[in-house]
Amino acid sequence: MEKHLQKRVGKVIPFIQDGTYFFNKGLTYYRRRDLHKAKAYLQRAVQLEPEQSAFACQLAIILSELGEYAQSNEWLLRIVERDDQLTECFYFLANNYAHLGLFGEAMKYAERYMECEPDGEFAEYTLDLLDILTIEQEDEEWLNYDDILMKQEQAHTLLEKGEFQEAIALFEEMIEQHPENWAAYNNLALAYFYQGNIGKARQMIEYILKQNPGNLHALCNDAVFSYYLQEHGRLFSLTQLLQNVHPISFEHRYKLGVTFAIVGRYDLAFQWLRQLQRRGFEGDAPFYYWYAYAAYHMGYCSLAETMWKKLVSLHPDKQGSEPWRYREQTIEHIQALFEKQDVASSMYALYLISKSFMKNDCPFPKQSWSHPLLQQWSDYVYDGRQTSSCVIDAHRIVTLLIQHNGFEYEPLYIAWFSFFIEAIKEIDSFSNHEGWAAAFEYMFRKRRGERVTQRMLAERYGVSVATIGKYVKVMKQKWHG
Repeated sequence: MEKHLQKRVGKVIPFIQDGTYFFNKGLTYYRRRDLHKAKAYLQRAVQLEPEQSAFACQLAIILSELGEYAQSNEWLLRIVERDDQLTECFYFLANNYAHLGLFGEAMKYAERYMECEPDGEFAEYTLDLLDILTIEQEDEEWLNYDDILMKQEQAHTLLEKGEFQEAIALFEEMIEQHPENWAAYNNLALAYFYQGNIGKARQMIEYILKQNPGNLHALCNDAVFSYYLQEHGRLFSLTQLLQNVHPISFEHRYKLGVTFAIVGRYDLAFQWLRQLQRRGFEGDAPFYYWYAYAAYHMGYCSLAETMWKKLVSLHPDKQGSEPWRYREQTIEHIQALFEKQDVASSMYALYLISKSFMKNDCPFPKQSWSHPLLQQWSDYVYDGRQTSSCVIDAHRIVTLLIQHNGFEYEPLYIAWFSFFIEAIKEIDSFSNHEGWAAAFEYMFRKRRGERVTQRMLAERYGVSVATIGKYVKVMKQKWHG
């Protein structure tokens, strides 16, 4: 028996999982376009055989395709430090730096590749890249990217905190230093819009598109503005234009997908966001949020649930606000507003309908109203039908109030409609949207016993204290609610 066992054991061939094994497995998954598994196997390969430049180079390529350009460059720089004969690494470095916006570094490595391989495998692509980089160099000064990225991060933090005036000042400083930094212009437009300064936001978008025609971020921002401002014709034209755009970069594909989701074109949003996922894009919280919404509205409920779980793992507070639950809760809430049977609550209910549902998926069909103002309001929010300037102003003002306070502060918005219903009988114009919104919020909070000053609201809405004082005086005369 013992001899028999020894014979059998003697025939065993050891299976050694060395670097080459994991490298080949990684290549197999790479060819199948399963980039995440390919990345995992290549990381194991370079861990086992760190001196193998070919393994590290393949890992760098996969990281680049996943959009992890900085990590890819870390590996490529290690390779060229010890083996500058792998000249293709110079091309990969140039390409990654271009994606990161570091054009100076991209130019340096592109030129180095052409010096080493004027007739090489990537020569044609490198020449194309150099052409683009040369245009960039001719059109604008090289930017101090470290400084820009730092300021951009600061400004985004200010936007998230609702400190719009400070963010605006920072974006304006960036533009003054680098007059063709289009990202700063686009962010400035968003800051103006969040602040409620629609005119300046629109001027900024128009300027970008005049100076830099086809700027995708500007077109997307314009579409989002049009959606929130109920500009149906303009929104239709912009979505028609954007659905014919087919960008190369992950960043632009992401921007398109999120934009289409925001404006309710879930079919197009789903197309772009799913494509990103299939190409190995590692999403962030907004990606999972909008992908879940798009998937749900396109009937992919299981996928929507999976994406929402990923979102909740990053932001546990999102538990319970799933799109399928949100729809049910919104319908119930709107029904409750209509059941109050007062004009102000019904106006707010109609506003919520216009913001919550697409026309072809609206659970509240349009109806006729006996109250003339309510009928005008319904025509405007449902169809964008031309109506009196005061009705349009009222819509802009309540949108401003919501932008600054969120939908949760509902008593403020119903109070605004109550005031408007009475004030329209005696006031001809509400065209200073920021001034009226700031003054009304001040009066509302003051009457509720909150500690608030006119200066606080002036800074929030970007108007002067004198302007708020002027409208507060009018309201004290007219508002008895």
